[in-house]
Amino acid sequence: MKTIDVEMLTKMFLAGAKNLEAKKEWINELNVFPVPDGDTGTNMTLTIMSAASEVNNLSERTMETVAKAISSGSLRGARGNSGVILSQLLRGFTKVIRNYEVLDAQILANAFQKAVETAYKAVMKPKEGTILTVARGAAEKAAELAAETDDLDVLCSEVIAEAERVLATTPELLPVLKEAGVVDSGGQGLVEVLKGAYDAFLGKEVDYTFEQPKSAPVKPSAQTEADIKFGYCTEFIIMLDKSFDAKTENEFKAFLESIGDSIVCVADDDIVKIHVHTNHPGQAIERALELGSLSRLKIDNMREEHEEKLIKEASKIAAQQAEAKKEEPRKEMGFISVSIGDGIGEIFRGLGVDYLIEGGQTMNPSTEDMLNAIEQVNADHIFILPNNKNIILAANQAKALCKDKDIIVIPTKTVPQGITAMINYMPDSSVEENEARMSEEIGNVKTGQVTYAVRDTHIDDKEIKEGDIMGIGDHAILSVGKDVAETTLAMFAELVDEDSELISIYYGADVTKEDASALGASLGEKYPDCDIEVHFGGQPIYYYVASVE
Repeated sequence: MKTIDVEMLTKMFLAGAKNLEAKKEWINELNVFPVPDGDTGTNMTLTIMSAASEVNNLSERTMETVAKAISSGSLRGARGNSGVILSQLLRGFTKVIRNYEVLDAQILANAFQKAVETAYKAVMKPKEGTILTVARGAAEKAAELAAETDDLDVLCSEVIAEAERVLATTPELLPVLKEAGVVDSGGQGLVEVLKGAYDAFLGKEVDYTFEQPKSAPVKPSAQTEADIKFGYCTEFIIMLDKSFDAKTENEFKAFLESIGDSIVCVADDDIVKIHVHTNHPGQAIERALELGSLSRLKIDNMREEHEEKLIKEASKIAAQQAEAKKEEPRKEMGFISVSIGDGIGEIFRGLGVDYLIEGGQTMNPSTEDMLNAIEQVNADHIFILPNNKNIILAANQAKALCKDKDIIVIPTKTVPQGITAMINYMPDSSVEENEARMSEEIGNVKTGQVTYAVRDTHIDDKEIKEGDIMGIGDHAILSVGKDVAETTLAMFAELVDEDSELISIYYGADVTKEDASALGASLGEKYPDCDIEVHFGGQPIYYYVASVE
């Protein structure tokens, strides 16, 4: 075979996504740090599945529409550093292929090269021994082969072989991989995408479904309440005030899919007919009101016969929310923060954060989550606090995609850094002065986090067994033990020095107030020259999140 048409490209992309999804847990196991966070395999899978969903929703598939769906879906769905880099690889690749009706060896080689260029530019400090290295090796091999053969079977198979060869060298490029005895997880994820795509190219049978099959309509009386996943049959017509182009339509459908099923979205000139089964009719109505006014609103409770009450209630809520949004005065500066627990969320709100994105450690928010948050903050200049090193790239990607507001990403890598940044915000200072001050002050914060190991490994010269308690600093694992309190105290012994003045502890959902107070008392005795603050954080997974300043 010497060319690939749009039908084959679509199959290859979806098969690549499927193969990554099937291997995600294995890829997660390759992560160097054995912490129960949102892992590489999960982040890459959620990223590519967002793109696969957009491709599946296309009514007409051309090389241009498929390329745009892959690029847009992956950019907005990108989670974690590995997901953002994968989205940038796909973005660069599709920039080339969208200009052709069929792809040959040279076009594919050019697309691989553009993918690598785009991804390297997106990362401020590219690190070798990662997914970037694997992608570059594959691109260089593709360029070499395109000059020698037009046989795509040869090109695809040898590019994958080269990607695997480069992947095997990553432990030599990153000592931390070698110490843990693993290859780079992001690079492995990319190889799995390529392998899945090659399976489709060879004609192997692949299940291309990415969403639950729609069941035939059933009368509510034929189902029990437990059988109904989404309880409200919601219908209305949008009288459009704004453009409803293909991009807007796909985004609106994607939102409806996130809150329900049985979706019908039919656009005709300046009206759009909507039908959705959902547990949140008010959310569907509120989102629709952003596009225009509504008519013929109808909400049926498929579990109970209270339609009239629900219509009035949902309409009233939506109208109140829409009116409140209109009346809210636009501020000069606003704030978005990623948060990881109820207590920490309350602290951020108290410091003036306008919008909280839940996620952080256990599930990295996507670029789309960031964009949705930006939309909700009525300000000219919006500061984003990622509070996790694995979320900064997604925040920067949202900044690049946002056109109507000035976005400032303060590169906070931990929650305590985010809190320090907010404490140092001065309302009377300019945007530039605040950005400089907040960015400088987070450098004075040392962070510690206490959690448990999810697998055996060897890292930072420490032998770690599954179930061990770990005290993790900004750059390394500081302590390992069997007891939470003892391991936490050992971690502080590494963090506190003669210049330390303030120790702040945020205890998690699995720690009692009594245990946290006892830890604070122990730290007070050990470090009498430091002020000790103990706060309820409420975060999952991490027993303690702490800072030393």
